[in-house]
Amino acid sequence: MNDDLTIPRCMSTQHPDNANLPSFAAGAMLTTEEEIQEAFYAFSELGCDEQMWDHEGKEGDEFVVSKLLTRHSPFFKKKKLGRDVFLTIRVPNPAREPGTAKVLLEILESIPRSFDMAREFYRQDIVPVFEIILPMTTNALELNRIQSYYHDFVAGKADQPIQAGDIKLKEWVGDFSPRDIRVIPLIENRPSMLAADRIVKEYLRGKDLPYVRVFLARSDPAMTYGSTSAVLLIKIALHRLHQLERRLKIPLYPLVGVGSAPFRGNFTPTNIKENLHGYPSVQTFTIQSAFKFDYPKDLVRSAVAQIKKSPRKPPIPVDNEAALLHIIDKIAANFTRQVRALTPLISHVAGFVPSRRMRRLHVGLFGYSRSVGGKRMPRAISFCASFYSVGLPPELLGLAILSFRWKPPFKQEEAVP
Repeated sequence: MNDDLTIPRCMSTQHPDNANLPSFAAGAMLTTEEEIQEAFYAFSELGCDEQMWDHEGKEGDEFVVSKLLTRHSPFFKKKKLGRDVFLTIRVPNPAREPGTAKVLLEILESIPRSFDMAREFYRQDIVPVFEIILPMTTNALELNRIQSYYHDFVAGKADQPIQAGDIKLKEWVGDFSPRDIRVIPLIENRPSMLAADRIVKEYLRGKDLPYVRVFLARSDPAMTYGSTSAVLLIKIALHRLHQLERRLKIPLYPLVGVGSAPFRGNFTPTNIKENLHGYPSVQTFTIQSAFKFDYPKDLVRSAVAQIKKSPRKPPIPVDNEAALLHIIDKIAANFTRQVRALTPLISHVAGFVPSRRMRRLHVGLFGYSRSVGGKRMPRAISFCASFYSVGLPPELLGLAILSFRWKPPFKQEEAVP
């Protein structure tokens, strides 16, 4: 395993939130082949140090490693995949997406093949893929199942005989490396976010890991509880993870899945300073498609460089969790009532939002296939686009339930007539 690593700061993703098309796109929707070019573009032109390769809700190319190395050999000879730049695969969660559960097994089987390709390319043992992202994680058992399956049934079968009395599998097709992988929990709902520290602590039990990465979603909690509630949940989770890190003395590196629309995070090349200030303990930020393609390339490249050179700091302390949870619950209840009333309009408008990538229907959370008032809601990006199109910023939803008590900054007798 490549343990002597710098943990990435900028993860390019395939979220289809862009209005403009990249120069290498032949049509309105990026194909899988064009996504390979996109990964190279993110590394070589924008300076991103990580690419999420997404198999959740879409078809991803399992030969991405070999295609990147062979098509862009000069770059990857200088920037080693797995040491200088990183490819991290997001897989389907079998517990939430049974229809694509076996895709997970196919992806795990592809990891040793990618290692063989990289070893041949670099003439040394460099593991190009060693971490995967599990979406909708709710407990450590889900993470341990994947890690155990890979160790025992993928890498572990190398020592098994092909048949009784025959040679071992590794003597026939070669060894299976790496021997182990790591799983990054992608945590997306309120109960799991508030239990993020417990999930990580349980995942670490019995393991000697140099660090753990923890992925906190931003869009899907906003779709379920409102944008302000999502921000507050992340603040609490980051504070608790920091406390756990101090107790265990094991580095924990949070990721936050921020998009460019205000409802999805307001993370743009022009808003880097504010996000670094708001999430000082976050190690990795997602560089989604709107960030990459809806702004001038020089501005994007400069923003990525700014993130990479900015030091990580302790999180904003949370002194009164009970008060924040009360606010979260109030906003979430009102948010749900308002969205339910607006569902017919938003669902209608969403049908006119153009697609940017080939995708299947995502299942599991409110913004994907959950019904509200008997109506199915659109995906998070179409949800945002629809609200902004009709002139109602969705980040305002739910806030009307809050009361505001203003205290004058001066004594009453000092007031100017």
